[in-house]
Order: sequence, then C-alpha cells, then structure tokens
Amino acid sequence: MRVRVATTALGITAALLAVPACSTDTTGSTHRTSSSRMGKPTEAVQAPAALSSATLESRLLDPRDLGSGYLPKPERPAKHDDVTVIGCPALNELGGGAATGGTLAFPHKAKADFTYGGSSSEISEELYSDSVKKLSDGIGRIFDAMAGCPAYQVVSGGTPVDVTSQKLPAPNVGGDEQWSLLLTFIAGGRSTVVKQTAIRDGSLLLVLSGSPALVDRHLDKALAKATATS
Repeated sequence: MRVRVATTALGITAALLAVPACSTDTTGSTHRTSSSRMGKPTEAVQAPAALSSATLESRLLDPRDLGSGYLPKPERPAKHDDVTVIGCPALNELGGGAATGGTLAFPHKAKADFTYGGSSSEISEELYSDSVKKLSDGIGRIFDAMAGCPAYQVVSGGTPVDVTSQKLPAPNVGGDEQWSLLLTFIAGGRSTVVKQTAIRDGSLLLVLSGSPALVDRHLDKALAKATATS
C-alpha cells in the first residue's frame, strides 16, 4: 500500500532526512509496550483559553535551561518533497492532513531545536495551543496511527527509510493526557532512535522529540516551563 502525504506527523520527515551517518543512541529508554494514552478530556467544567504563539515562544526551553553543551540548531530550509508511506494503513487513513510542513496543524505554535555536545544527539521541543478537544483528538489520532504500525517504510526524495515504532508507557510527570513512542529509522544500513513524548495540559500541548536520554532528562523541565503561569 502506498500513500501520498505532504509530510508525516510530528516532524518525522525532518528526522528522516537528517539521519546521521552513524547514530544508535538508545540510552535512557526502556523498551516496554503499554498504553500511553490517559483518559479522554472533558470540557464540561471549563474551556481554558488558547495561548498565543508569542506566549508559547516565551515558554520554550533555551540553552540556559538545558545546561552546558547544548547549541541551537539552525532551521532547515522548508522542503516540499512528497512522502510515500508504504505498509501503514493507519497513516493512510490520516491522508494528506496528517501534518502541515513538518509541524502539527494547530493555529498557535512554537518550536526550538538543539544539538548536544557536538554529537549526533538532538532534542526538539514543540508547543501548540488550541481547544482541549482539538488538541486531544489531533495528537491522539497521530500517535495511535503510528503506534498501530510497528513497521513501515517512508520514501522521501527517492530515499527509502525503514521505520519501526513502539508504544511506551505514559510518562508520570503531570498533565491531563500523555503519549510516548520509540521510533527507529534505518537508512543505508545506519539507524537512528528517536523518542517522542507528548503531554497535553489544558489548552497547551508539549511535544518533546530526540535522543531518548535527552528527552527523559529534560521532560520535567520542559513541562514545568511550558505550563508556568508567571
């Protein structure tokens, strides 16, 4: 089965196109399968207001928060190559609306990317804001689709990349809903392991992606800063 989509969700395409020459970072990650989504939201009590992109930008981690050895990663020029997904009916159901330009299609967003220690280790933080229902339904569909396909292939710009996905236990760090996946990209005999964890807290969605050890190390800090009210 082949599916044509503009790009895959949660910046997956960027990760695929940036597979380092050698990267097998699996530290800080436990390979266990478990349900990683908590209860569905109820908006009966109140509907928290969406946050502006400027507010989200101010709540992103910066090098001072991360500590020594972290450098901002220059933004890559936008690429518009079609991505072909082979062997994943769940992603087929999402179709071309799975994502827009490598980020999720929510109206308010901010993003920061960092490299660590001059190595291939990277971490990316994305913040989004919308209604509780739209955030929950949108991110839930994407994580469920990827978790439902333990192995598939992505072809972008003629480069085939084998992908495996594994659902991880929900992180016990707070928030209203949590999701987590371990993704392995294999291209040209080289592999890259990426952990992606998403946490919804009210009308805010945090997505932290990158080397598993770095995601685990900074998740608490990222959530605390993203949800700070002062």
